[in-house]
Amino acid sequence: MTFRLRLVPVNTKIRFTRFSRIAIAVSTLLNVLALVLVFTVGLNFGVDFGGGLMIDVKTPKPADLAVMRTALNQLNLGEVTLQEFGGPDNVLIRVEATAGDEAARETILKQVRGALNAAVGPGVIERRVEYVGPKVSAELIEGSTIALILSLIAIALYVWFRFEWQFGVGGVVALLHDAITTVGLFAVTGMEFNLTIVAAVLTIIGYSINDTVVVYDRIRENMRKYKVMPIQDLIDLSINETLSRTIMTVMTVVLTLVALFIFGGEVIRGFTIAMLWGAFIGTYSSIYIAAPILVYGGIKIGGSREDHDAGAPKPVVS
Repeated sequence: MTFRLRLVPVNTKIRFTRFSRIAIAVSTLLNVLALVLVFTVGLNFGVDFGGGLMIDVKTPKPADLAVMRTALNQLNLGEVTLQEFGGPDNVLIRVEATAGDEAARETILKQVRGALNAAVGPGVIERRVEYVGPKVSAELIEGSTIALILSLIAIALYVWFRFEWQFGVGGVVALLHDAITTVGLFAVTGMEFNLTIVAAVLTIIGYSINDTVVVYDRIRENMRKYKVMPIQDLIDLSINETLSRTIMTVMTVVLTLVALFIFGGEVIRGFTIAMLWGAFIGTYSSIYIAAPILVYGGIKIGGSREDHDAGAPKPVVS
């Protein structure tokens, strides 16, 4: 006997487009709130964007990051992050630096050395000490912004040439929705925003467009098959036909990310949270943003009633 796990019943007939106006209104509100928070409250930039000291140390024995983090946090130097770097006895320390000259940075470095010696014991070796200044931080912010913009433009062109311009617009709007809400999440929670989170946003964009293209492919296929079916019914049919694949994909991703969240440690927690949010919001935007925009974009199904497939399914009903 063969057992198959089905998270979604066969031949679902959910009217997704029925709720498209409500979904778009809610999403628009979320995006506006996210942008307002980003420009008013601001983001909690990490050392990558805010500047600070990066210290690469080698400990005499495998490092206890929790003990070291506690000792450094007691110095009240601002945001301090630690991660293993190349081995269990190599630790990369990032310390948020306040504005100051070389003497001020040297004072901070001495405080860090004293805290590490007290927490770990003698024998800590400094392999590398670097300072990320305001100019470098500004360049990183600019580079990250350019990367996001160029990725959106490239995806828009790809979807446009592969499908039609309405599909390109829908895909880009959905991706902007995912990116803005993810950044807004960090503005709301105050979690550190650094280059790792930028990588997470780019990964979310890739995941989301992949899911969107699967839906778009089925819509285009059904447009050729059912030439006189109302566009709303055709979109509902296409989403229902890909729903099982969508749910299975997102559940696989979520299970992996939950494991990373539980066992991955503090260093990648922000990345994991961003990816968990992105997995859900990317699936949502593919169904309730990217697909319904085709209707508002005026896309039409060609053909005459004589071309209609006699076996076309009836419009889906809830």
